[in-house]
Amino acid sequence: MLPNSVDLPLDINSVKGFLDDDEAKALYQHAIAAAQRGPILEVGSYCGKSTVYLGAACKQHNSVLFAVDHHRGSEEHQLGEEYHDPDLYDVRFKKMDSFPEFRHTLARANLEEVVVPIVAPSVLAARFWSTPLAMVFIDGGHSMEAALNDYRCWSGHVMRGGLLVIHDVFPNPADGGRPPYEIWKLAQESGLFEALPLVKSLGVLKRL
Repeated sequence: MLPNSVDLPLDINSVKGFLDDDEAKALYQHAIAAAQRGPILEVGSYCGKSTVYLGAACKQHNSVLFAVDHHRGSEEHQLGEEYHDPDLYDVRFKKMDSFPEFRHTLARANLEEVVVPIVAPSVLAARFWSTPLAMVFIDGGHSMEAALNDYRCWSGHVMRGGLLVIHDVFPNPADGGRPPYEIWKLAQESGLFEALPLVKSLGVLKRL
């Protein structure tokens, strides 16, 4: 039985991010169950909103969250794009950099002893990965290449009975981009995962 309440260590509205409240609650509930079985990994931390939910769940069960993000932003975060945030732009290198804000979030949430930041592209971080994972949350770049890379790199590390969770899954093309939906479908077609009901755009799949 999953818990209905969300016990967070800080005001989550003070953290930059794009996670819907209902989706965040579902993410936390599934993470509570998963953290009892092993470590969790997320791809795409940004400023740490999802990290707080996942990390708080891990902390309750003395588990660990691996947070993979190169912190240079996705396509939509770049200078001149729709979701660009000038506060996260490093003028010295002319690059977006969310890592300082991410570290600030971890400190405020008292999660520095729970979360292991991996500041690297997803493909590089996964190259020699061998640790079985109780849950993988994919919320990285939304290009087809990025989504496929994240799926191919990490889905195979989900332990039996574990969860693969994908954000921004939109069955209706009018609602959003296709790549997260496409990898959600690929997971089902692989025969290795069974889809649980969508929570808005949060796709949850259980490893068989």
